Amino acid sequence: MTRPGRTDPDVVVTTSGPVATLWLNRPQKRNAVTADMWASIAEACRELADDDTVRALVVRGVGDHFCAGADVGGLGATPGYGAINAEAEAQLAAFPKPTVALTVGACVGGGVQIASACDLRIADETALLGVTPARLGIVYPASAIERLHRLVGPAAAKHLLFTAELINAERALRIGLVDEVVAAGQAESRVDTLVHLMTEERSLLTQMASKQMVDDIATHGRVADLTTERWRRHLADNPDSPEGIAAFAERRRPRSTWTPSSRTAR
Repeated sequence: MTRPGRTDPDVVVTTSGPVATLWLNRPQKRNAVTADMWASIAEACRELADDDTVRALVVRGVGDHFCAGADVGGLGATPGYGAINAEAEAQLAAFPKPTVALTVGACVGGGVQIASACDLRIADETALLGVTPARLGIVYPASAIERLHRLVGPAAAKHLLFTAELINAERALRIGLVDEVVAAGQAESRVDTLVHLMTEERSLLTQMASKQMVDDIATHGRVADLTTERWRRHLADNPDSPEGIAAFAERRRPRSTWTPSSRTAR
């Protein structure tokens, strides 16, 4: 089902049950992202974060490529471009539920920025990834460099940034830029299996609490006391715990039903 929202044909959101998919829909340009598209990504993430029916978000491109980067023609032509770009990355990274980037073909520059803001990155063998601002004499956004460093470490981050070389999926897997590589044409099936597992057979409470805690550690080196207290309150009376224990004892799949309020999701 296509969802109404910001009028931008280049960014489309569809839903299938509890899974929302954000499509970069500019295949004629290998899904290069314009300023309007960055703004639409941010708006879509805000809207979906507040939707209790959505339990996971998949980000992908229409056609044979994930995203060839930012549309270079708009980099210097749009007032406030940097802030628009930063807001899109921030909203995607802050999305409170699991996010998965399905990367095929080109995943370059702004494409890596988008994929890195997701929780998981599944690539197929066709994927070519790179961080290319050195080709243009510009500097990658600071937030994107921080995120890249956390994923791959300082040496690999410097190599990608210094050389602007494109690397294949297997090398991206070795350095931690992607989490899993599958055979060409199999990424969609793998992502479908993964999100079905997360949304139909696992606890959203566990996922959201764990995501916030891992993100705290990545940013501050520890889980914030406020985060611990917030989730302790929800654990006290959540229905997923007794259901999970009963399902384990009865050797059946659990039926997790906990759903956050919009306030909790923030």
